[in-house]
Amino acid sequence: MKRNRKSLISALVLTLLAFQNVMSQGKLKSEIENEVAEIESKVIQWRRDFHEHPELGNQEVRTAGIIARHLKSLGIEVTEGVAKTGVVGLLKGAKEGPVIALRADMDALPVIERVDLPFKSEVKTIYNGSETGVMHACGHDSHMAILMGTAEILAKHKNELKGTVKFIFQPAEEGVFGEGIRFGADLMVAEGVLENPKVDVAFGLHINSQTPAGQIHYRPGPTMAGVDQFYITVKGKQTHGAYPWSGVDPVSTASQIVMGLNTIVSRNVKLIDQPAVVSVGSIHGGNRHNIIPEEVKLVGTIRTLGVAQRELVHRRIKEIAENIAKSAGATAEVLIEPGYPVTENDPALTTQMLPSLKEAAGDQNVVEKSVVMGAEDFSYFAREVPGLFFFLGGMAPSMKPEEAPAHHTPDFRLDESGFGLGIKAFCFLVLDYQNK
Repeated sequence: MKRNRKSLISALVLTLLAFQNVMSQGKLKSEIENEVAEIESKVIQWRRDFHEHPELGNQEVRTAGIIARHLKSLGIEVTEGVAKTGVVGLLKGAKEGPVIALRADMDALPVIERVDLPFKSEVKTIYNGSETGVMHACGHDSHMAILMGTAEILAKHKNELKGTVKFIFQPAEEGVFGEGIRFGADLMVAEGVLENPKVDVAFGLHINSQTPAGQIHYRPGPTMAGVDQFYITVKGKQTHGAYPWSGVDPVSTASQIVMGLNTIVSRNVKLIDQPAVVSVGSIHGGNRHNIIPEEVKLVGTIRTLGVAQRELVHRRIKEIAENIAKSAGATAEVLIEPGYPVTENDPALTTQMLPSLKEAAGDQNVVEKSVVMGAEDFSYFAREVPGLFFFLGGMAPSMKPEEAPAHHTPDFRLDESGFGLGIKAFCFLVLDYQNK
C-alpha cells in the first residue's frame, strides 16, 4: 500500500511539473509573439539596407560587419571570417541542453535589378568577364534580417534557454565563379562550424516569392534536388561553310547531342519514383557565318533526388554525347562536376517539429509541398546532423503564384509582411526542441 501511495505521489509531482513547464512555455511564447511584432519594423529596415548594398559570394564584407556588430551588441560570442566572410554567433543559455544551429545565407547574385524600389540596388561589378549588376534576387537579404531578429529576441531570454543556439551566417550559397566547388556551407563544415560545441540539429528557412506571405511549406525526406554541372566539348574538323563535306561539323553534332540529352528524363529516368532535370544552358562555338568551327562547347545542369538516379543520369550523358559524336565522325569530351547534395529533411525531426511550425503559423497555413528541383547548400549541414529546412511565404496574398516574379530574375520582389513569421518559427523551433 505504501509503495503504491509513493508511486502515485511521484506521478502527481511529475504531472504537476510537466503542467508548469507547459504553462511557462506558453507564457514565454506569448511574450515572444509580442516582441516579434515590436521588432518587425527594424528587421524590415535591416533587410532593405542589405538589399540596397548587396555583395557577391565571399565578398560579403560590409554585410558581415553589420551582422557581427549586431550580435556583439546582444552579448553573443562572435567568430568572424569563417569560410572567408561568414559570421557565427554563440548564445549560451543559463541551463544545460542541446546545441541548435540556425542558418541564414548572405550572398547576392550577378543580376541587374529592374524593380523600382526606394532601396533598389544600383551596385555594379565585373562577373565572368562582363559588367553586370548585383542584386539580392533570391531573398538572402531577408534571411539575414530574420535571423538577426531571432538572435535579438532569444538573447533577451538567455536565462530561460536550455542549451546553446549557434547562429550561422553563411557566405557564398550561390557559389563563387572561378574558385572551384568548396565554398559556402561545404567550407564552413570543413572548418568545423558544427563543432565546438557540437551541433545536435540544424534549422534553416528560405523565403519564396511565389508562396503567400503568412504560409510555411515543408516536406519530410528529400526536399531539394542535388545539383551537378556538365561540360561537353564537341570536336570536329574546321572547314569553309560552303564546303561542309570537307570537314566534320561540331555545330550540327552538338545540336543532335542536345536533343539526345533531352531524352534522358523522358525515356531513362523512372519519373513515377522521382523527378529529374537535365538542361543545357549554354552553347558556344564559331565566330563567323561562313566558317564551320573546330569545336563547340555545351554547359548544363543536372538535378536529381537519389544516388542511383544520379549515377544513371551521369552515365547516360556520357553515352549519348560520345556515341552521337562518334556517329558523326567527331569526338565528345564530357566532364561532370559534382555540386550540392540533395537537401534532405530528417523525417523524425520533421514530424517532431511540425507542431512548432503549426503553432507559429496556424494549422491551415502549414502545407506539405512537392519536391523542389532547385538546390541548396544547407544540404551540407543536414548531411552531418539532423536538419529541417522549410519555406516561408514572401508573396503578397493578393497575387497569384504564376504572376509573381521568380527567384534569380531582375523582377524578383518580396512582400515583407511574412518576415515576422520567420522569426517566430525559428524561436518556437528552438524553444520546443530544447524542451523535447
